[in-house]
Amino acid sequence: MIFDILTIFPALLDSPLNESIIRRARQEEKIRIDITDIRNFSLDKHAMTDDRPFGGGEGMVMKPEPLTAALRAVQQKNGSGRVILLSPQGRAYTQRVAEELSSLSHLILVCGRYEGVDERFVDAYVDDEISVGDYILTGGELAAMIVIDSVTRLLPGVLGCAESATKDTFSRNLLKHPQFTRPRVFEEQEIPEVLLSGNHEAIEQYRFLISVQRTLDRRPELLKQTDFSKKEIKLLKNHGLYQKIEALQSRPNE
Repeated sequence: MIFDILTIFPALLDSPLNESIIRRARQEEKIRIDITDIRNFSLDKHAMTDDRPFGGGEGMVMKPEPLTAALRAVQQKNGSGRVILLSPQGRAYTQRVAEELSSLSHLILVCGRYEGVDERFVDAYVDDEISVGDYILTGGELAAMIVIDSVTRLLPGVLGCAESATKDTFSRNLLKHPQFTRPRVFEEQEIPEVLLSGNHEAIEQYRFLISVQRTLDRRPELLKQTDFSKKEIKLLKNHGLYQKIEALQSRPNE
């Protein structure tokens, strides 16, 4: 997969995109990341990429000409891809969206700055707008890194354990169960006995039940969209959890 990033601060991206799983995926050529400096396509000697908004108002707005020229250069080099503007006005970024994007071969991530991007560029060239949360960042670079990281780990062969991605938190609208490692006793706290039993079915049932309970406690809204198998429903009923889930799912708009 190719990730193209359009930014006015390319140095912000250097270290995070050259560490850990992302670095290995690049070395193994499972992904390619090209960073394009929008300032290189500015039309004036000061390399200006922003200007005051028409009609007045606070802050500055990213100009359409450098953005368009940078985008065309990227498309000429790497071909067309889905053009995504990282923006607080975009659709909410979720695991489902990450899975959707992981099926594509080329993403062009446009990092907005200041008060936003000239709407004419958005209307003409942007295929999708994505928001990584209901908060404001100083720019789209951090959001772009979130998208790259979350999409890359879904690609075949990127993670050492193939099941990691399919059993993560949010993989089926459930928070992941607690994890434990050595030592067996830490500051007088012991790990749950079932994890030492060697009974794989009992362990899976424990992990499933505690995953559901944790989701009920922390993110109950996720359970409104979660489907369970007949076997899981029986297990949930036996532990008094399914009634709570049914109550949640009967109020989908709350």
